[in-house]
Amino acid sequence: MIDREGSQYTPFTKSLFPETESNLTEESEFDRVMRILIVEDEKGISNFLKDGLEEEGFAVDIAIDGRKGLELASTNDYDLLIFDWMLPGLSGIELCREFRKTNQTAPVIFLTARDTVQDIVFGLEAGANDYIKKPFQFDELLARIRVQLKTRSGEQTLLKLGDLEMNLDTHRVFRNSKEIELTPKEFSLLEYLIRNKEKVCTRTNIIEHVWDIHFNSDTSVIDVYINFLRKKLNPGGKDKELIHTIRGIGYITKDR
Repeated sequence: MIDREGSQYTPFTKSLFPETESNLTEESEFDRVMRILIVEDEKGISNFLKDGLEEEGFAVDIAIDGRKGLELASTNDYDLLIFDWMLPGLSGIELCREFRKTNQTAPVIFLTARDTVQDIVFGLEAGANDYIKKPFQFDELLARIRVQLKTRSGEQTLLKLGDLEMNLDTHRVFRNSKEIELTPKEFSLLEYLIRNKEKVCTRTNIIEHVWDIHFNSDTSVIDVYINFLRKKLNPGGKDKELIHTIRGIGYITKDR
């Protein structure tokens, strides 16, 4: 029998926004979407979190039991995960331990009514990065999420790929000391490719992380933007190519 936790939380006022279609106009393009998985069996809390985090610009998936949460966590690339403790199927502790066997870096936050010191220590020792007690303030959770994401990136503001430098603070890109003007979406795409350099980035992963489209969709937009980037990064084809095509799969960036 599951000892179900209390589901109190502090509500906030949400604004309603129309859905944004994916297209090639600069006005609708934003930075890379950070993806969050919430594993919580209380629908009121999970829907509240999903609405709030999506309004803050995150992409959010929800699982209502531990086994489904583990399936999603194991087959998708999330930037951060939020686990309840008392879940059907697998407890949050079991879920965290199983997740950590395959992923050592993505931050995990426990959001639970279990609040003794022993519980907190137990959760952290299971692999969690942070622990928030219910009832909770949304603003505090949001602040902790941002701290974890910033810590994970090592507060890195300068990315390098061969002779190319990308400054995440100023949103400026230079190659051989010459500035390259990029649109917001081109910048986000290049950032994703550089963060994953030397790794094959499939079209599915790119469309999910850069465009926040996570269903079977036409990925030809990626090829269009890759072409844009190549022309800007290597005008006239005089310099070394930084983005390489893996036929039928996706793209890879290499320093050498």
